[in-house]
Amino acid sequence: MQRLSDRLHDQGASLARRLRLVLAAALVAGACAPATKQQTKPESAAPAAPKAAVHAGRHMIAAANPLAAEAGREILRAGGSAVDAAIAAQMVLNLVEPQSSGIGGGGFVMHFSAETGDIQTYDGRETAPASATPDMFLDRNDKPMKFYDAVVGGLSVGVPGLLRVLELAHRDHGRLPWAKLFEAAIGLAEKGFPVSPRLNGMIARDKHLKTFDAARGFYYGDDGKAPAVGSTLTNKALAETLKTIAREGADAFYSGPIASDIVETLRAARRNPSGMTLADLMSYEAKTRAPLCQPYRLWLVCGMAPPTSGGITTLQILGILQEFDLGALKPGTAGAVHLIAEASRLAYADRGSYIADPDFVQIPLAGLLDPRYLKKRGEAISPDRGMGKAKPGTPDGQAALRWAPASDGQGLSTSHISVIDDKGNALSMTTSIESAFGSRLMVRGFMLNNELTDFAFKSEIDGKPVANRVEAGKRPRSSMAPTLVFDGSGRVVMALGSPGGSRIIGYVAKTLVAVLDWKLDVQDAIGLPHFTNRNGATDLEEGTPLAELKSELEALGHKVSLRPLTSGLHAVMTTPEGLVGGADPRREGVALGD
Repeated sequence: MQRLSDRLHDQGASLARRLRLVLAAALVAGACAPATKQQTKPESAAPAAPKAAVHAGRHMIAAANPLAAEAGREILRAGGSAVDAAIAAQMVLNLVEPQSSGIGGGGFVMHFSAETGDIQTYDGRETAPASATPDMFLDRNDKPMKFYDAVVGGLSVGVPGLLRVLELAHRDHGRLPWAKLFEAAIGLAEKGFPVSPRLNGMIARDKHLKTFDAARGFYYGDDGKAPAVGSTLTNKALAETLKTIAREGADAFYSGPIASDIVETLRAARRNPSGMTLADLMSYEAKTRAPLCQPYRLWLVCGMAPPTSGGITTLQILGILQEFDLGALKPGTAGAVHLIAEASRLAYADRGSYIADPDFVQIPLAGLLDPRYLKKRGEAISPDRGMGKAKPGTPDGQAALRWAPASDGQGLSTSHISVIDDKGNALSMTTSIESAFGSRLMVRGFMLNNELTDFAFKSEIDGKPVANRVEAGKRPRSSMAPTLVFDGSGRVVMALGSPGGSRIIGYVAKTLVAVLDWKLDVQDAIGLPHFTNRNGATDLEEGTPLAELKSELEALGHKVSLRPLTSGLHAVMTTPEGLVGGADPRREGVALGD
């Protein structure tokens, strides 16, 4: 019988086929029993008032804005699939939450088919144009550019992947016509929608949006102020763009007048003009990739493979924690934070050394997820003392030759959607334009991403190649971590994910531990104060009871930082009583179901 570790870590998709037929045996064989630089102002430090979990019997969606969640629920009510609902919600998010995601960006989609037991994962990450070079983010003195000097303008824009990846997922799992999924967004764009407090605040705080004519003319009044909370905002240009895409499909975005306008905007940008061409857009392809799955206690946790680091790093954290009895620790205690932070240090050290676009870099996936390797990594954790900065390991004896700072993502952008439909199909999708409002370049009513600044700005360090360096056609490393959890019968237990830049991994890992180990209600798990460690300081969520642990953690050797940790977690769970949904109190999202 093939070893579970070999089966799980095989870069082929052994667990992508007929999950329920192999899952129970896999868990019995392999589950381990527990042993005894930011220029925009930060958002508010403390979470808002707690939200209540939402219950439903047939279907449910959790998304970052009530209008988007409602659009998704209406599609579910009309007999649409989880993919259909996610597309409808995403198009509305493009309109009402333009600072976070949209058709000018990209994303990752995980899908579970209840009928076949298949897990499919879809990579819609942006790509660097053919004109991209390893030194494109270096200044005249060959020094890395300051982050926002690189972000703003055309140079940071990758070829958008969102529409291609949604088209691919819809081809495989859609029930309703493509055009119908755009109706809600088109109607709201034409008739107008109320400006939310978050959108108002993001526009008002941004230092760069008003430096470009198109964005300034749309987002600011004659007095230079952001539209007031509750005022009605229309976007006729986006309505026309969406009508064209609804009618003609994704091809209308990647060729023809829309593509020409994208290229013209980028090449004519006043700041950091781009060399992107129509050929770059026309040649873009979304990809299917094998999921990464790992047993954790009594469950199987599945995430996205690279080019996002979110799946593998989350699974490494959980794999390291297998040897520790987290259930015996209480949430919100120094012991729990210390243990999870130390596991995170080790996983982030490997992340920085090995993870990049797998089409350009050979990644030792099997070695990084081997339970024996993770157990050995965990032996470096002391219950009494922090280890300080962790060094990368050597999975399969492979020396770590590549290093890059964990600089991807600023945490103010990105969005997540979780859906379970009436057939039991589950979707977890994270999408982004990277920084808030992306490159700040607006075309036909939508914002263009700045995802290329997720690449390492230096291509070599100490004469060694950086895995995540810029290369033409390459996909920058991400931290997006859409996640699906299954029980021993092959039943999907949870779909979840979050925005939050490179801290996404910590937010998702904490929520998984809170639900699976601490048995918290999914809404309580989402609202639990955050702590993250990216192989440096241990960040504690400012304005929460967790901040009181600062002295105790410092006594253990942690360097502690109190800061806003603005996640946007959205989850849907299946329980014996039905579906339960949760939305992050730190943002404006909701869960809706019937």
